Amino acid sequence: MSSSGAPRIGLVGCGRWGSLILRDLRALGATVDVVVRCRDGDRDRDVLAMGARAVSGSIGDLAGVDGVVVATPSASHAEVLDVVLELGVPTFVEKPLTCDAVSARRLAEVAPDRLFVMDKWRYHPGVEALRDLLAEGRLGSLEGLRTVRVQWQNPHNDADCAWILLPHDLSIALEVVGEIPTPVGAVGWTRDDELAGLLGTLRFSDGAWMHVEVGITATTSNRRIEVIGSEATAVLAGGWEEEVLVQHAAADGSLVEERLPASGGLPLLAELGCFVENLRGGRPPRSSASEGAAIVGAVEQLRHLAGVSG
Repeated sequence: MSSSGAPRIGLVGCGRWGSLILRDLRALGATVDVVVRCRDGDRDRDVLAMGARAVSGSIGDLAGVDGVVVATPSASHAEVLDVVLELGVPTFVEKPLTCDAVSARRLAEVAPDRLFVMDKWRYHPGVEALRDLLAEGRLGSLEGLRTVRVQWQNPHNDADCAWILLPHDLSIALEVVGEIPTPVGAVGWTRDDELAGLLGTLRFSDGAWMHVEVGITATTSNRRIEVIGSEATAVLAGGWEEEVLVQHAAADGSLVEERLPASGGLPLLAELGCFVENLRGGRPPRSSASEGAAIVGAVEQLRHLAGVSG
């Protein structure tokens, strides 16, 4: 690390999402060297204009960096991480860790203490508020967790909606409840030979349930999280919501509602800030490689239960 304390970070992949990562890393004071697979002069100039120190086509050119962020397509994560981890530095990879349980477990075993997964919803102020409400006993004991994550079409051509959407909700379960539940059943459906949606049921170790719904045929985007307790229900009604709704029954049976503030920094900036601080000696990001591998395993099992092949 430089004498100024500014970390030098390698960013592998600088597409639509990677560009936002570059923006936030620069805002956090990091020096960023970018690796892109398909290079041309115009693209290189664009990346440099966004604040990159250098642009290259080889991960080998990142020798000497303090850490690496991987933002390549999901299906390429295993192959890219095999090369990146040879650099021997902390690595932060966009979810999912990989798109198959075998490679995810292998990578978690190779670098258990320096490979982390970018589960941005674990840093969402609303999710943190739900976690705290449950932990403080304000909802009673957990009965169930319900999540909805539906939208129109899949902008990713390398992985289906289960791999793109489900990891978010499983990481939310990890943050709110403290564990990744076990899949017990699922139904899926296709459109144009692509998985278009999946409904899944999972169980936590104490018997509480989780219901997940993901899909790419909804006419409007919907992100919703409900934590159902024995005494109250708490709801985060959207990704951009800055309050949590808590509902419970009064003594006379009438509905009582309370709206609690849940505002704060943007999740992407928050998780990248955690990674930068880790490079400076601070605590590691929230999702470890083993947790990332467990999420991959759960997605794979839900797809299997839904009859999805490949």
